[in-house]
Amino acid sequence: MVHLMTHDDLPAVVEMASLLWPSDEPEALERELISVLDEDEATILVATDGDRLVGFALCRLRHDYVEGTTGSPVGYLEGIYVHEGDRRRHFASEMIGAFEKWARRMGCREVASDCEIGNVESEALHLACDFDEANRIICFVKRI
Repeated sequence: MVHLMTHDDLPAVVEMASLLWPSDEPEALERELISVLDEDEATILVATDGDRLVGFALCRLRHDYVEGTTGSPVGYLEGIYVHEGDRRRHFASEMIGAFEKWARRMGCREVASDCEIGNVESEALHLACDFDEANRIICFVKRI
């Protein structure tokens, strides 16, 4: 089952977000997630198995250019995570379906997402959920 995140879900979602984004401090992730709950153009969906949270999806509207899209706003899947032992049980695809419905209600005609090059599990999920690859890039930085 998929529903909108509530403040009661926060500890479990922070734990999962720390696994998805391990370079971010849990306190910073908690602040970010709380701020998303107050945003009009963002939502966090959670997947449950009985009374246990097994995954979350952070979704936002983007009004800037999004690679491969033609309009604005675009529903953007900022991040999606399902506990390793609960993967391949359709929780991610259910959250993506709920994300698409939310994006339609928000006036979007397209949704988009991204993943790191080499993240074959995320790439497979996106393709299985009928996303089309729009582009591949390598980003560079030089400290001066």
